[in-house]
Amino acid sequence: MPRRSSRQSILAFGAAIGLSISSAFQPAYAAKDVALVSGAFRRSIPVSDLAYLAETNKARGFLSDLLRLGKQDPKQVAKLLNQKLELPLVLTSRLMSTRIGDVIIRRVATIIYPLKVPDPSVSVPAIRAGVINGLQKEDGGLSLITFLEAYPANVMEVNLPALLSLIEKAESIADLVKFFSDSPLDGLK
Repeated sequence: MPRRSSRQSILAFGAAIGLSISSAFQPAYAAKDVALVSGAFRRSIPVSDLAYLAETNKARGFLSDLLRLGKQDPKQVAKLLNQKLELPLVLTSRLMSTRIGDVIIRRVATIIYPLKVPDPSVSVPAIRAGVINGLQKEDGGLSLITFLEAYPANVMEVNLPALLSLIEKAESIADLVKFFSDSPLDGLK
């Protein structure tokens, strides 16, 4: 058993180094759009519009219409986009390679994945790469914007029914933000 654990640690460390080196020498890929999908309905929001909202607290384009129709305060959404999770890079990389990490990523991969490719063999590595590259960019912290800017597909699809199911489990957006910002990893740094 110890041999397997050390092999997994070496593989996780090697993967993190490989991602670091490959991202340094290859052109950077980032999500340009977030596609909101429900059945036959699909509408895209440019990541640049989300970044603009995060910086200015002002929505533009389709995002402005969407927030108005959903009766959402742009300042609250900007706060959510800027919410930063403090995560150590190496520990996060290792945890994502554990069984628990894999289960969590696979659940997230049912909600977000590269456009029209919900297969876990593609979506799980894309999420891992987005997290690791985003943490490298933000030096120990990860926000939704840095994740999107590090996500290795041009369009990230968001499965709205799956997302709404997750949101229903939380009493409010504030509870959801609190859930994701109260890091259980604080004691492991």
